[in-house]
Amino acid sequence: AAGLHPTADQIEMFAYQLPDATLSNLIDIFVSLSQVDGLYFVCNIDDFKFLADMIQHIPLNLRVRYVFCTAPINRKHPFVCTSFLKFARQFSRNEPLTFNWLCRHINWPLTPPKNIKDLVHLEAVHDVLDLYLWLSYRFMDMFPDVNHVRDIQTELDSIIQIGVKNITRLIRASDSISTAATTGFDDVPVRGRIRTNGRINMEGTNTKDQVFSGSRRIRGSKALGYKAVVCKAGTSQRAGDSLSTRLVQQGHLTAELLQQLQEEWSASQVHGPQAQRDSVAQDRDKSTSKGLRKKKK
Repeated sequence: AAGLHPTADQIEMFAYQLPDATLSNLIDIFVSLSQVDGLYFVCNIDDFKFLADMIQHIPLNLRVRYVFCTAPINRKHPFVCTSFLKFARQFSRNEPLTFNWLCRHINWPLTPPKNIKDLVHLEAVHDVLDLYLWLSYRFMDMFPDVNHVRDIQTELDSIIQIGVKNITRLIRASDSISTAATTGFDDVPVRGRIRTNGRINMEGTNTKDQVFSGSRRIRGSKALGYKAVVCKAGTSQRAGDSLSTRLVQQGHLTAELLQQLQEEWSASQVHGPQAQRDSVAQDRDKSTSKGLRKKKK
């Protein structure tokens, strides 16, 4: 299959019948009325219509407008589209697009790029120079300085290459720095505010200090928790003194049994339920051994 695009002669014939229609409308009408068989298809005309709408307000004859709209332009680059608009406006004034005029427009000479944004701009400038050379083949009188433009385009290629090498070095340097930071994490100072012992330290410290200070805080919290448990145990013990005294006075408990109960209570509060179960098991073993001794006797 082959693609078909309306020619300038065909569009002029349509314009003769529709003198008030814009170039974009003429293209739409032509495509809607076209009929092709299975071996052909109509080419995509979105870029053509985009450029036609862009320069519609500029006074150009239909054939020149058609040629401008077929220029190879990436419409996603604003700088290239702006340059295309300036080219068409300068052409409509019947003023040649000289080398000096072009240098003022692109701010020549240019410097090597320092980041990706500068590199993209240099590529857009390169596309503008390509546009100038492309139009120079169609309108030689209006684009006279072809050789000078080729020279600066070659120089621009070298500038872009230098910029790419510099950006590659910066990327490699940043990768090496990040790798060193990952391998030597303990030696990298951490800047910021670190709270230690209730104060805010504004100076830099390393990660080891953070770990040690964190461990101190953990140990302190454990110590506080231990003291709280002991206090609670002592409070409960004091609360039960009156009851234990009454039980001893009434003869329900002996002094030795009361002391044993107090020791088991303290052990269960300090060491947990496991110690209490171990103590109960020991008491059972003692009672069992005593029973066996009595039976033997």
